Parts: sequence; C-alpha cells; structure tokens
Amino acid sequence: MAEAQPANDDPVAGLIDIPLPREVSLWPQTWEARIAIILVLGFAIALVWRVVHVRRANRYRRAALAELEAIGRTSSPAPTELLARLSLLVRRTALAAFPRQQVAPLVGPAWLSFLDHSYGGREFSEGVGRLLVTGPYRNGAPEDAELATLVALVRRWIKVHHA
Repeated sequence: MAEAQPANDDPVAGLIDIPLPREVSLWPQTWEARIAIILVLGFAIALVWRVVHVRRANRYRRAALAELEAIGRTSSPAPTELLARLSLLVRRTALAAFPRQQVAPLVGPAWLSFLDHSYGGREFSEGVGRLLVTGPYRNGAPEDAELATLVALVRRWIKVHHA
C-alpha cells in the first residue's frame, strides 16, 4: 500500500501566483499629450538649428574681436601702425559681412558713410572714426586718447553692425 503524504508538510504548495499587472508604458496615453510632445520636440530642434545658424553666421565677428584683442595686446605699436591695422581689420570684417561689390569700391567719405549706415551712428564720419581714413596723412601722430576711443568704436562696430 502506498503511503499517503501528509498535506501539512508543504504549506505553499497549494497557493497560486498573483498575476502581475502589465508594465506601464512610457509613451503618453492620450493623443493630446503625444501631439504636445511632438510640438515641443519640433520647437527644440528648430531652436537648436537657429542657435547653430546664428553662431556660424557670426563666426567672423568672433574672429575680428579676437584679432582686435591681439592688436591691443601687442607691445604698444606705433600710432600709424595701429591705425593701419585697425583700418585693415574693419575693411576685412566688412568684406566678410557684406557683399564684396558693395564694400570693395568704397574709399574716403563714402567708406565712413557706409560704416555709419551699417552701425547706426555718426561716429565714423563725424567723430574719431575719421582717423581710419585721414590718419596716415596727418602731420602729427594721433593722441593716445583718440586711439583708445577709436579702438572702442571699432569694437562696438564689430559687435553691433547689421548687414
């Protein structure tokens, strides 16, 4: 005769596993939330694209400002040399920002008027900016205060001119 096993030996043997709930989806359940997520992602992509585009478009400004800082760091160049370097820097910056046909033929008062127009001020044609054109032809060297003001004007023009 077979021996009957007692039912008390394994108390867990008769239990049934509890069914686990389904995993919660990370995807939103409503269409409104899905559309909102798509719109936010589209806006973020457009914003990143715009920031990259503006940063690339203003690369020449950063290079010009770095060159201006390098000019300022050199061991006190002669005033005529400083004027020549500033004039060349402004011309190259304008050629990078504006069409060559518009900038290249400009000289003298027309050049200063163009700088004023792109800047929104009158400091080039009526102020210290005239040194960019008249500086090499002056009898005496410009004063240090005039040169410092000209450097500040060139820095402002590089930062805020509009094409």
